[in-house]
Amino acid sequence: MEHMEGLCVTDCERCPDLVESRSRIVNGVGPDDADLLFLGEAPGAKEDEGGEPFVGRSGTVLDDALREAGLARADVRITNCVRCRPPENRDPRSEELSNCRGYLAREFELVDPELVVTLGKVPSQHLLDRGVAITKEAGSVADARLGDQSYRVLLSVHPAATLYDRGQREGFFETISRAAELSGLADSSSGQSSLGDF
Repeated sequence: MEHMEGLCVTDCERCPDLVESRSRIVNGVGPDDADLLFLGEAPGAKEDEGGEPFVGRSGTVLDDALREAGLARADVRITNCVRCRPPENRDPRSEELSNCRGYLAREFELVDPELVVTLGKVPSQHLLDRGVAITKEAGSVADARLGDQSYRVLLSVHPAATLYDRGQREGFFETISRAAELSGLADSSSGQSSLGDF
């Protein structure tokens, strides 16, 4: 039996492996009308434990990048393609992604973001429905259909990539800064934009 109340999935047993490996369903966090939505692939151990997406080391990188772009975590919506932790942190399988796709479509429809940022290869491929060479395509903007709607999507590497390869850090921070601009959130941040007048 599946149950979704507003933006939260409260009960779902569609993926036997995931039901087995999760300790909870990890729903998206952030405003339910956010202009900017970040999409990861699936919860890891820390997320499964805390019940919130991107709270481990890669979440710290994301928080730093948001802060540098003049945003706070509370300004944006953060969610995953799959809401349950896959065993051993493996990538979600295609049937798991499609089992969860209806929940994601509903979340997108309710939040109605100006811009979606895909964090990494899996969410980028899932949303664009094609192969993605994420390091090459990071920073590019595309349109994607989910449910009956079309969304503007900015592709990004996964924040964890910056932990393994410091060279990715600058590009990741630039992409998040671009996301703030494209979603219209950059303008409202503490008068940064008026600095050009001086």
